[in-house]
Amino acid sequence: MKAVFLNASALLLAASLAGCSTISGGEGAKGGTEVTRVHLGQPMARGRIAVEAFDAADANMPEFGSYAAAVGAQLSRLGWTVVAAAGQGEQVALVDVEQGRSGALQGRGMRTGAGATPAAAGSASDAQATMLEVSIKRRSDGSVIWEGRALSAAAGSGRTAAVQRLSEALFRDFPGESGRTISTR
Repeated sequence: MKAVFLNASALLLAASLAGCSTISGGEGAKGGTEVTRVHLGQPMARGRIAVEAFDAADANMPEFGSYAAAVGAQLSRLGWTVVAAAGQGEQVALVDVEQGRSGALQGRGMRTGAGATPAAAGSASDAQATMLEVSIKRRSDGSVIWEGRALSAAAGSGRTAAVQRLSEALFRDFPGESGRTISTR
């Protein structure tokens, strides 16, 4: 009976976190970055980690190396040892970058809510935006340790430069408050 209660409590907590995002009035449309992070609230072991694309085909894109380098630099700063070869390390940071109209970006659907883009509320749906998503997983069992999404609608920004800024915002104050969307400048 106790196990059933604990499982039900865990599901209720997860469902309540899904609704805990706060939108700050579309700051992303004004040059700010909106960041959402979700984690287990437990210490994360720092060890060897590979930075890989969510989709294997994206790893072959010429610019993916610069995206992986931006994320890898932040992970190194936080104490991980970034390994160069895909498939190495007990942990893997999966990276996805999307660019387009802010209202059309859907992302991968983090556990905070079904694919809703944080900056879509209150921002012009035709504004150009860049979104970076990172998911840190254990390779052995595929369990997610930490997920984050950063979105900015800064106009005229090149994708590589935007990913650099988004990566810095995403990993600032790591691991961040779980389940809440914040605006940064």
